[in-house]
Amino acid sequence: MQKDIETLFGHLWDNYIQVTPSALKVHQLLGGGEPIVNDHVAFRTFNLPQVGLEKLAAHFRALGYEEKDEYVFKAKKLYAKHFEHSDPDAPKVFISELKVEELSEGAQAIIHKLVDQVPDHLTDTPAFLYAGAPWQVSHADYQTLLAESEYAAWMAAWGYRANHFTVNINRLKEFDTIEQVNGALKAAGFVLNTVGGEVKGDPQVMLEQSSTMADKAEVAFSDGVRTIPSCFYEFALRYPQANGTLYPGFVEASADKIFESTNAM
Repeated sequence: MQKDIETLFGHLWDNYIQVTPSALKVHQLLGGGEPIVNDHVAFRTFNLPQVGLEKLAAHFRALGYEEKDEYVFKAKKLYAKHFEHSDPDAPKVFISELKVEELSEGAQAIIHKLVDQVPDHLTDTPAFLYAGAPWQVSHADYQTLLAESEYAAWMAAWGYRANHFTVNINRLKEFDTIEQVNGALKAAGFVLNTVGGEVKGDPQVMLEQSSTMADKAEVAFSDGVRTIPSCFYEFALRYPQANGTLYPGFVEASADKIFESTNAM
């Protein structure tokens, strides 16, 4: 893998584990100290011109990533794309954006107020991808967004960072199935996302996924510190296509349920 890709993902990982300490326990549990191969990393954003999906994608395109497929999550008001690199060891990238115009006027006003605080040219630097929330938001506004869109509330609180990393089960040495992975996680005390079942997808769609529920971490809102859901860890098992290569894409119905891993339980 190119050194600059490794550097970027190193920064993303360091930022991620600051608010997702359970990820280190997952590594020890599933890898036993050996390196874990990352299937993909996901990002969230708003579809406003200053910070839209393409602003994030530009940094990955510059590293040789290419756009592959697009996805629509109508009920959650989301649009997404995934990107792949020619290096098979480079993680895939999944970027989604919230269709702000489909929210209530009140929610739109809060989001525009946040995005207007983003410093000029921040989006032009790779550090944008792990900048956190480049704005001040009140817990009251967070609660207003949460009542309408969990995704919007999460973005307001956490901003720009890896929403989750994903263990590539196909590359694990001690586990062959997603059920084995899930069993080990539950035995170790992890809480899994059960929306739509613990396993999302099946061999017929050539992708099986599961995920932990998000850790909880403190956020310094403008009107006080609160503890809320942060980020989570996903697990993916891919099946071979007719040509023998592993299916590289994503399944909308499964991804729709994975989004709920950051829901407040």
